[in-house]
Amino acid sequence: MKVIWKILYNLAFLPLLMVAGFIVSIFNEKVREGFRGRRNSLRKLTAQFSRRNPDQLVLWFHAASHGEYEQVRPVLAGLKEVEPDSIVVVSFFSPSGYKNVFDPNIDCKIYLPLDFYWTCRRSLKLVRPHKLIFAEYDLWPNLIWAARRLGIKTTLFSARINRGSSRLWPVISNLYRHIYNNLDSVYTVSERDHIAIKRLLAKRSRSIVRVLGNPRYDQVKEMADRPSVERTKSVLERQLRVIAGSVWPDDENVVLPPILDLLNEHPELLLYWVPHEPDSKFLERTMRSFDSSDIEPKLFSECKNGEFRKARAVIVDEVGMLAELYWQGRIAYVGGGFSTGIHNVMEPAIARLPTVFGPRFHNSHAAEELLNSGGGFTISSQEEFRSTMDKLIDNHDFFVESSLAATGVIHRNIGSATRVVRGILRD
Repeated sequence: MKVIWKILYNLAFLPLLMVAGFIVSIFNEKVREGFRGRRNSLRKLTAQFSRRNPDQLVLWFHAASHGEYEQVRPVLAGLKEVEPDSIVVVSFFSPSGYKNVFDPNIDCKIYLPLDFYWTCRRSLKLVRPHKLIFAEYDLWPNLIWAARRLGIKTTLFSARINRGSSRLWPVISNLYRHIYNNLDSVYTVSERDHIAIKRLLAKRSRSIVRVLGNPRYDQVKEMADRPSVERTKSVLERQLRVIAGSVWPDDENVVLPPILDLLNEHPELLLYWVPHEPDSKFLERTMRSFDSSDIEPKLFSECKNGEFRKARAVIVDEVGMLAELYWQGRIAYVGGGFSTGIHNVMEPAIARLPTVFGPRFHNSHAAEELLNSGGGFTISSQEEFRSTMDKLIDNHDFFVESSLAATGVIHRNIGSATRVVRGILRD
């Protein structure tokens, strides 16, 4: 069956994926940029590894995009402490990762080469890494199969298999069984993921499967420990401000009307509205939505000398600020739960904010932990959002308990990065 899947993947699935990608690239600059970047990957690897010390430890990490790299970052920092002379290659599938990740622990940064077997084999023979390490989910069959043929060990960490995942569907699960069976070690986020992976693997699989957690908890904790005036304040000393982060149009349809009502009813309430992608169309749409209320929003880019801190409502039209903005609020809404899947809920949780999000949250272990602990709340309608917000605003004891529960989730889960580093070096 493994041979059949290899044939189907290389003669049917992969060509169809490439054709679809090229068609999309005609209309999508981001996809087009990814194809252009991949042309230089082999050249960069050749320049980096044409001369190398054969005794030097070389590790190749792969992350799909910027978000997944935040799990890699604390692991790299830990590895460089233990093996300071090691060489680290990091590949990205998405331009959002390649263009926005700047880490001194990376020695060579590339776009992941296209998943043709000969390209993968050539890339791996150039680098000859001691281990190929994947973050979370972005597994490419030919890269894994080529590594196995070349005797290069492979690891997947922060592994999750959500309820209803396509990887568990009939027929598809058989393909993933062959992919996962070729991994030497798999480090899962939770015990439930451990059980799901073990069920997916063949009974005679030699893959090592361990529960080691999610290193991203360590990353948000490290960022929170940096000196800052806002971080030393009690959450109750902050202004009563809602931070709506990583908002998509689907989120806006549900949560913005109730928020506008709350702003009109509570003169002391403030808002930071942070779109996931602050393009002009989304900003214009949001500005029009405010026309139905008595609140006139300000664009962050037009505020001077800290004026945004005093404005009733600020639409943040710049990227990269959200993690810091959470420390200026009391309640968070995190977007994505009505579209592609919830975004990062760890950042508001470490900032001590009770966190609200939409129904598509099973891609996030932290969101599940927040729900179980009482630090997070899922909503599926305007009415549910409004009732949750009313309770957090009006019930002081409920708010305090939720705030403590949110930050408690982070503190209970730190330490994963150290465990993953140990596993990478020993397994």
